[in-house]
Amino acid sequence: DLSKIVYAHSKPILEIGPKGTFDDCGTTPTWILNYNNKKYLYYVGWNVRKTVPYHNAIGIAESNDGISFNKMFPGPVISTIPTEPQFNGTASVLIHNGIFKMWYLNCTEWYEEENVIEPCYHIKYAESKDGINWVREGIVAIDFKNSTEGGLSRPSVIIDENGLFKMWYSYRAKTGYRTEIDKSYRIGYAESKDGKEWIRMDEKAEIDVSESGWDSEMIEYPNVILHQGKLIMFYNGNGFGKSGFGYAEWIK
Repeated sequence: DLSKIVYAHSKPILEIGPKGTFDDCGTTPTWILNYNNKKYLYYVGWNVRKTVPYHNAIGIAESNDGISFNKMFPGPVISTIPTEPQFNGTASVLIHNGIFKMWYLNCTEWYEEENVIEPCYHIKYAESKDGINWVREGIVAIDFKNSTEGGLSRPSVIIDENGLFKMWYSYRAKTGYRTEIDKSYRIGYAESKDGKEWIRMDEKAEIDVSESGWDSEMIEYPNVILHQGKLIMFYNGNGFGKSGFGYAEWIK
């Protein structure tokens, strides 16, 4: 029964890093993967910056029990490179045909309007043989649909029984999304035959904000899993999750 919490850990599963490292201001979990009898936790590290509000990169930790995690490296596995000079964030990672495949947030620019600076980001694709060293060729999986869209984040990918890649993700406007409901985060959907080229079908996500309550202003950061034969989506609500997170069940 997913509506009942049976256990809550008494302390953080992952601490922030030493001063000067990529995660010295915060850690945010983004994806967990079962591999070699361990659990790989991909997480977002946070730095506060002076010219822009923050900087993100992706690190990796491992666990034998899913509760106590150890960082595998003091530095990130996905960070800035010559062709991606801005930050990288939330990601989805799967092992398919012996290859690690990642779909990840990549910041394209910091957009400034009326003395307010906001990050713009879309979703890119990368591959790896070990889940640590990644080949990044600039492949854009999900791009902005128009000039007013500014944020595509938190991809969640599954592969169905027919080999079709399915992705749920968040999307928002470039500006005004913090205060205007019609510009705030919504959950989108896309499909792909190879995991690289995607067709956006946002209307097929078939989930929207509620008329009232904790998720009446925005819904975002989906995580879709198969649980006891059911397709379940965990997602955040108002205030980028300040109101909490809940779940929805797919009804065919």
